[in-house]
Amino acid sequence: LQQCPYQIDCVYSDNGTEYKGTPEHAFKIVCTEHRINQKFTRVARPQTNGKAERVIRTLMQMWHDKTRFQDSEHRKLELNRFINYYNTVKPHKSLNGATPYEVLEKYFYFDEKCKQRG
Repeated sequence: LQQCPYQIDCVYSDNGTEYKGTPEHAFKIVCTEHRINQKFTRVARPQTNGKAERVIRTLMQMWHDKTRFQDSEHRKLELNRFINYYNTVKPHKSLNGATPYEVLEKYFYFDEKCKQRG
């Protein structure tokens, strides 16, 4: 498994047991081990969960509903391919036609230039 090249300080998710779970839950253990803070949407406030719901809808419309999976391993492979496409190839209207990768790349390039000046 390849490591993320950036430090993750916090994750923001809904209150589902797959994220919030017990201290023995795998996601919670990983967050604790890596000192990643967890923040959760407010209960009974759909507005705060809107972005997550939109991502799920996009996944369903652009990937899951259009792909026939042979088995769970094939589904994992195709999900990785889709996430790569979504983050590095597909232009996003909300990002003025850029990809999420391009936005991050620009942000970290700008951040590095500021550090060099300062």
